[in-house]
Amino acid sequence: MDFFSLSRPINKKTLAAGQLLIAEPFLADQNFARAVILLCEHSDEGSVGFVINRPTQLTLGDLLPDLYTPLLGVSQGGPVQLDTLHMLHRTPDTFGGNEITPGVFWGGSYDALQDAVVTNHYHPIDLRLFVGYSGWSPGQLEKEAKEGSWLITDLSEDILFETEPKDMWKRAIDLLGREYAYLANLPLNPQLN
Repeated sequence: MDFFSLSRPINKKTLAAGQLLIAEPFLADQNFARAVILLCEHSDEGSVGFVINRPTQLTLGDLLPDLYTPLLGVSQGGPVQLDTLHMLHRTPDTFGGNEITPGVFWGGSYDALQDAVVTNHYHPIDLRLFVGYSGWSPGQLEKEAKEGSWLITDLSEDILFETEPKDMWKRAIDLLGREYAYLANLPLNPQLN
């Protein structure tokens, strides 16, 4: 075992929709290094979530030219199906969708999104858009969590909708509690320390 595994407190949160997956500090996979993922679906059939701290230079208008708006940026939700667009929001009366945790909804009507953009009847702070998603086959995420790749905690809405992406990983670490605080200051590469 490495030093990190021996010194880290045990995180015993259960995997479920609405949980945050926080990449352990030295996770080497470039798709998930220092990633914070909102888990939207977790069952015996597999898991789906979105990396919430990977903004792109894209806007909704870049993907759907009829819906030009510079106010709606798009994040990369993960490495799977990068030709798909997904939304997380907190306005079900406007967009619909499935509630994944109290007050946070996944998906909804793209016709409603179009209407909201055209009529300027939305608040950018209440809506997050993603290209692609993160997915795991049955049992894969449980195995990765058991191996220590992911720390698990409850979602705080302010992280998803009100925190700058560059600050999300450290803010998510804060949610884990005081015994995890030291993780927020570890370098990306421990050999360079």
